[in-house]
Amino acid sequence: MTPEHVVTLGRQALEMMLTVSAPVLLVALMIGLVVSLLQAVTQINEATLTFLPKMVAITVTLMAIGPWMLTMLTDYIARTLQSIPQIATGG
Repeated sequence: MTPEHVVTLGRQALEMMLTVSAPVLLVALMIGLVVSLLQAVTQINEATLTFLPKMVAITVTLMAIGPWMLTMLTDYIARTLQSIPQIATGG
């Protein structure tokens, strides 16, 4: 196994992690921004106010895109596991 191959596998793993986690993180970021703006406008300084809307939004997002996330991850794992013999033989 060459160093280039190791770097390629690491890059692919990081890209997959970002691809799969990005929708959930973006939804949490948007909900946090909206709640922060509402808190600033209404001058309600309650730190726990952001948790419930974020949890609901993240749950809905996971229910909506969960199958896609699972498909992406299982395809990636299958490709990685199938490439083990090729990596072991140096091909």
